[in-house]
Amino acid sequence: MSCRRIGLVVHQGRPAAVAAGEVVRRWSGERGIDVRDVDVWKTDGDPGTRRHAKDEVSSTGHPDLVVTIGGDGTFLRGARVAAVDGVPVLGVNSGRVGFLTEIEPSEIAESLSAFEAGEAVIEERQVLTMEASRPLEIPGGMGALLCYSRGPLLPPPQLRPYSGVGSSTGVQLDVTAVNDVVFEKLARDRQASLGVYINGELFASYSADALIVASPTGSTAYNFAAGGPVLSPRMRGIVFTPVAPHMVFNRSVVVAPDETVAVRVLEGSGQVAVSVDGQLRGVLDPGDWVSVLAAEWLIRLVRLRPANFYSRLRQRFGLSDAPAAIADTNHTGEPR
Repeated sequence: MSCRRIGLVVHQGRPAAVAAGEVVRRWSGERGIDVRDVDVWKTDGDPGTRRHAKDEVSSTGHPDLVVTIGGDGTFLRGARVAAVDGVPVLGVNSGRVGFLTEIEPSEIAESLSAFEAGEAVIEERQVLTMEASRPLEIPGGMGALLCYSRGPLLPPPQLRPYSGVGSSTGVQLDVTAVNDVVFEKLARDRQASLGVYINGELFASYSADALIVASPTGSTAYNFAAGGPVLSPRMRGIVFTPVAPHMVFNRSVVVAPDETVAVRVLEGSGQVAVSVDGQLRGVLDPGDWVSVLAAEWLIRLVRLRPANFYSRLRQRFGLSDAPAAIADTNHTGEPR
């Protein structure tokens, strides 16, 4: 597989990640492959704003492969950039959980060589995108309130031309959500009152702290922490889960990939923050709505070997067996 340029996203706060980045540079240098840093925090001019993903890709020279080194947060930042041109992303784990980043630093050279030789496993995942009643905006002062020394906020999403998918009554947002889109109350003393529509019909109205709309990949992120179901990442579909709802019905709902989940902020609700993969992207007022739907594009993950999702799930979350079940199992692990 031809690889002339690699875009590199490194968690600069971790010495192990910085050291692993040098392994990528050495491997590439030996083969005459250009390596460009994807500095997601770098800005041109105003230090309080960040570039859009398309600008980041352009400044990197449109790489053939994006390599991320860090945890899942670093991977999500790199995947956002890779999705612009539909190029694969290789996640190297130097974080604490590393659910999305499967490659260990010791496997970097082997993984890059496998990718170059066309022998790596390319795993495709469904992602989400959005349309809204109006362009999203972030009120002034929010950046200073929320950044906590992490760097400037991502800018509100740009618009993209209507593709014929979804409704044509709103604006389509240039967004790729790998994990989830979260609608969360902005004021501590005001609940988010949200009407959820499936395929244009009202399903339920929630008063809750938040509502999570997740992809199968994101089902093991905030959705899982909120008590939602775990979905196989090979699935196509959308799951939404309320967080601390003030109502009897508090279950998650899984819909088909060709169905749309729309969220409207009801009259009398407080303002609602919209986050994409953990990054604030806008604030909604009563009457505003956002639809979340499966994107027409996929993200492509580079794997050294076929992934064993369920073994990884057991390992990463420290799943344990019920004592009663252990008592009913012999020492070989087989049922008595």
